[in-house]
Amino acid sequence: MYFYASLLTPLNGEEIFGWRLLLTVPVMTGFLVATGEWKLVRATLDRVRHERRLWLILPLSSVLLAVQLWLFLWAPLHNRALDVSLGYFMLPLTLILAGRLVYQERLSAWQKLAVASALAGVAHALVQVGSLSWASALVALGYPVYFVLRRQMRLDHLGGLWFDMVLALPVALWFVAAGGGTTVLRQHPWLYLLIPVLGIISAAALAFYMLSSRHLALGLFGLLGYVEPVLLVGVSLLLGERIGAHEWLTYGPIWLAVALLVAEGTLRLRTAPRSAA
Repeated sequence: MYFYASLLTPLNGEEIFGWRLLLTVPVMTGFLVATGEWKLVRATLDRVRHERRLWLILPLSSVLLAVQLWLFLWAPLHNRALDVSLGYFMLPLTLILAGRLVYQERLSAWQKLAVASALAGVAHALVQVGSLSWASALVALGYPVYFVLRRQMRLDHLGGLWFDMVLALPVALWFVAAGGGTTVLRQHPWLYLLIPVLGIISAAALAFYMLSSRHLALGLFGLLGYVEPVLLVGVSLLLGERIGAHEWLTYGPIWLAVALLVAEGTLRLRTAPRSAA
């Protein structure tokens, strides 16, 4: 999807975000009904009737997710793909820190080394540029806030995700309408094919992500999460972005930090079966 957004010219990031949401929500609804998970939506709706605080929390959760979905499609069109990929590399580390600060989770020796290495990379960026890219920071800091909020409010399930996406539909409609709606499609007929494929890719990614979270070992599922930022860097370079010489001391330590987490996860996967036996 990261690369696919670059094929949807002349649509901008906001229009692509709008079309993605408009096409994904119906497919997601069908997926929930077909898998018997619609009960989670009904349960959340019942909570909304009795918990007034959810009238504020659900829209806030929706905004936090919508901003990330928009950024993911906007970045490849505005030479920010590499910045966003760096944010996804930092995300596992900021999630570890969030777990430590919010839930008092203990850090392993590997995790401490990874955090120290990542902090060195961030420190270099602060010294060189004076700040970390806003796109990198938005991914690395925004998602932990979103995940903690969902967990604290017991919305960390498919029903909560459905509400996040449905509540963002008015914004999606506005983006599509502001960009000309179907007028743009008539002017560029190939979009009649490309836009539905965007919806298929988005819905398929969501469905397979949810299915894999159930059927794969949790450790393997977590390790596969590190594949995404690697692919994002590949797409960024494919789109013409380059890592400057002065940026290697930022990217290198952060990539090393992720490698340490992958190494720890791999060791746990190898030892888990023997421990269970």
